[in-house]
Amino acid sequence: MSQNQKTWFITGASKGIGLALVRTLLESGANVVATSRTLASLVNLIGPASDTFLPVEVDLVDERSVRAGIAQAISRFGRIDVVVNNAGYGLQGTIEGISDEELRRNFDVNMFAPAHVLRHALPHMRQQRSGHVFNVGSIAGFQGGYAGWGIYAATKFALAGLTEALAAEVAEFGIKVTLVYPGPVRTEFLSSGSLVVAQRNLPEYTAAQALLDVHLDEMAGKQAGDPAKLASMIIQAADTSKPPLHLFAGKIANDLALQKLAAVKKDLTTWREISDATDYPD
Repeated sequence: MSQNQKTWFITGASKGIGLALVRTLLESGANVVATSRTLASLVNLIGPASDTFLPVEVDLVDERSVRAGIAQAISRFGRIDVVVNNAGYGLQGTIEGISDEELRRNFDVNMFAPAHVLRHALPHMRQQRSGHVFNVGSIAGFQGGYAGWGIYAATKFALAGLTEALAAEVAEFGIKVTLVYPGPVRTEFLSSGSLVVAQRNLPEYTAAQALLDVHLDEMAGKQAGDPAKLASMIIQAADTSKPPLHLFAGKIANDLALQKLAAVKKDLTTWREISDATDYPD
């Protein structure tokens, strides 16, 4: 099935990667269901509902709202071929400083919301015996050594684990799964309206503060990644017969992933003999 015959369900569609993906798909003639917290934001940026476009207001942390959004998609187009769990936000703050409420909210949006979408979209894909799920993670969910970004990284590591297990679960139904690891992308991610900074500031953590300053003062608005090109890569992956499970996006993401793999290999090699000795003897 070509892209202009598929129905896509995309969360976080009013900005960044999600918005670029919706616009590119609509230009190609695909059916697109786009979700956001407010219907007005979608209509203002993309336009009203049409033969190929359905904007839907969904609160992703409310499972009842997600269920209703999936139902609207099925009612309108009869099927869902591609799910893109793109919605999420950054949380900056030290592990010691972040409150329980801030921690749980980040997991609600970045981890539990995608699980809500999958829980209600997968039955339709399983019945179709086809489909493709894209979960948009982050290079911070693979190479997580960023002071002050521990909780955000934890949400993306959790999403990575869910995605890998999902791929093993749904392969027998003809459903494909891809985890996208973007590096820094030139979106609103580092803007004041998208990035949440923990209320409790602990100045003793100078490494965390220094990294935040770099992100806000030097990187914001200058990120290397192009959201339109990333969107095109996702579409290309959806159109191939053997898509990757792990899809890194951008030179920075690729370089950091290789550095992480090298570091893990070094630790494995250094400690292999000692580690192997912790097993019971044969």
